[in-house]
Amino acid sequence: MPPWRDEDGATRCIPGAGADPPPPPPLTCGMHLVGARLGIGKEIVLRNPQGKKACEHQLVAWILATMLKIKQLQLAILAIQVLALVVFVSHQYHRSRPPVEKPARVHVLIVSSWRSGSSFVGQLFSQHPDVFYLMEPAWHVWATMHQNGVKVLHMPVRDLVRSVFKCDMSVFDAYLPAKRTKSSLFQWEASRALCSPPACAFFQRTDIISKHDCKTVCSRDPFSKVEEACKTYSHVVLKEVRFLDLGVLYPLLTDPSLNLRILHLVRDPRAVFYSRSNIPGMLAHDSKIVLGHEGVSTLAIMEEVCRSHVRMYAAGRRALPGLLRDRYRLVRYEDIVRDPVAKVAELYEFARLSFTPSLQAWVHNVTHGNGLGKHPFDTGSRDAVKASLAWREKLPYPQVAKLQDTCKDALALLGYQLVSSEEEQRNLSLGLLHPWEPLSGWSTEGSTAMSPPPSDS
Repeated sequence: MPPWRDEDGATRCIPGAGADPPPPPPLTCGMHLVGARLGIGKEIVLRNPQGKKACEHQLVAWILATMLKIKQLQLAILAIQVLALVVFVSHQYHRSRPPVEKPARVHVLIVSSWRSGSSFVGQLFSQHPDVFYLMEPAWHVWATMHQNGVKVLHMPVRDLVRSVFKCDMSVFDAYLPAKRTKSSLFQWEASRALCSPPACAFFQRTDIISKHDCKTVCSRDPFSKVEEACKTYSHVVLKEVRFLDLGVLYPLLTDPSLNLRILHLVRDPRAVFYSRSNIPGMLAHDSKIVLGHEGVSTLAIMEEVCRSHVRMYAAGRRALPGLLRDRYRLVRYEDIVRDPVAKVAELYEFARLSFTPSLQAWVHNVTHGNGLGKHPFDTGSRDAVKASLAWREKLPYPQVAKLQDTCKDALALLGYQLVSSEEEQRNLSLGLLHPWEPLSGWSTEGSTAMSPPPSDS
């Protein structure tokens, strides 16, 4: 059909589409938009004697305007489609990418024996603002199950340590009363993390907090604060003296969720013997569990302590360069106190911790004080070197000679020189600490993976 036709003096123009034409100029010609016939638009009828000429001009203008609008609409639709495609592709990309995970929490277990400087080393970690630290949480296991021997207790101690590393403090339900507070934990005040937010609001995380100050103002917080605080730290460090066999830790070492690091702290057995002799009754309970009977002499318990260090060292060596590569570090207490800042820097590097200037200053000050310390478990400022040599001035030589015979393997293995007379013992200018690197001098032949512990341990 042509775009126009005459009917009774009127001109009917038939544009396509259905969009409203632009407002026409005042005309007398008749235009009849027969959109109704096509199912679009509406009708406009005007009369014009000139007929189809005027209609043709207006129709051309309307078509051009309509085409421009259609072009703009097409471009808009194309832009929307491109935007939708970009959004879809971006969404699919982010869905396919693995989620960004927080760095895995670092777990460090300090293993040692009683009176070996482990409380001091524990404080080196506790005062770090990135560390959640607990001192001997397994004390609760031994206090509750004291009728059992050390081998039986190894398993519940290990399970408790695993739970605490995972910040699951419900494990203490078996060892603490239902109504308990944060201060129900053994030596809780030794943990800076339990003396600062969110466990206690009186101090800042970066503060160096003494046990006395913490105990004064932070003792009444609910026990739930322990777990809450633990989950906010990047490092969890536990100090334990109740593991006498490294093989017991095999399930923890093979747990990929822990990626456990073990710091094995040793001290000259003669210094340990002297320290234990100064507190004869305080460790009687633990000594009974270790040897299985009461009335344990200090020399007898020292024999087992020395054996345990040799066993743990040997187990660590057999595990290298496999299971414990870069995850086991043996350190002598005497090396720390002789050059504390440098040695602590090494320990922090082992644990993936930064060593800030404020911490360096604190480490220097706490090891260069006066005296030997006020209390058996005190970790305040002292002359650390002098404290480490106190046994040479105080112990009778016959006792030293007997202990050296009892612990000769441990002394030789760990790099401690024997004294053959009282004169050598008292001569402090004579060094008794051999230059020594952990694990040097041991053959790497043989097993390269730690064997699982016996089923009864």
